[in-house]
Amino acid sequence: MSRSGSDRWRFPVRREFGPGRLLAGVVLMVTAVVYFGDAGGAWSTPWFVAIPLVLGGLCLAGAVGTVTHSVRRRRAQNSARP
Repeated sequence: MSRSGSDRWRFPVRREFGPGRLLAGVVLMVTAVVYFGDAGGAWSTPWFVAIPLVLGGLCLAGAVGTVTHSVRRRRAQNSARP
């Protein structure tokens, strides 16, 4: 079924859920909230807090992404077997 250019907005492209990407986004949002709170005067945050937050979150997101990829690959292999 071919879609015209005007119909593409009605049918968005569906992508697989990526828990690693979600986790990375949440960690970066938390880091932003921490620094916005510091800039707004709600609390005081040292400059070096961002390094472990971002690096730890990205490492955890990478691990979650790797586990998700291996689980999906294993499920695909098991479903392909007769």
